[in-house]
Amino acid sequence: MSPRSDQTASLRERAMRLLARREHSRAELAAKLARLTDNRDEVDALLEQLHGEGWLSDTRFAEQVVRHRQGQVGLRRIRQELREKGVASEVIQAELAAVEQDDLAVARALWLRKFGHQPQTDKEKAKQVRFLQSRGFGYDVILKILRNLEDE
Repeated sequence: MSPRSDQTASLRERAMRLLARREHSRAELAAKLARLTDNRDEVDALLEQLHGEGWLSDTRFAEQVVRHRQGQVGLRRIRQELREKGVASEVIQAELAAVEQDDLAVARALWLRKFGHQPQTDKEKAKQVRFLQSRGFGYDVILKILRNLEDE
């Protein structure tokens, strides 16, 4: 075997080990493999081969992320995480369109589990708002939760 084919085999083996642990987006796997070689064309060819063989799929990766994060964070947060992993906008949109998640209900459940009581001070209210924002909920959803509490 030539040194070039050894490197290709080791890149493929490394990619297969990474994919055996969990799904990866194409961009995420490309970044990990790029650290192992300076030959970008070789990495791109391997990624095309893995995609063609069905080992690598941004759609499958997005499905897994959505399934895992659904009910834990808002749809805005899921969208941002997928963007950061290099998933195409069309794939993100398709996966999120299939999700039946009521962000208000999820935010309320998270808020009840974490706090469970109406904020008594502005400082406490700000803390609750930050918590919900960090979970990917919009200010409109957060205000509905806090205003409903004030109405009760």
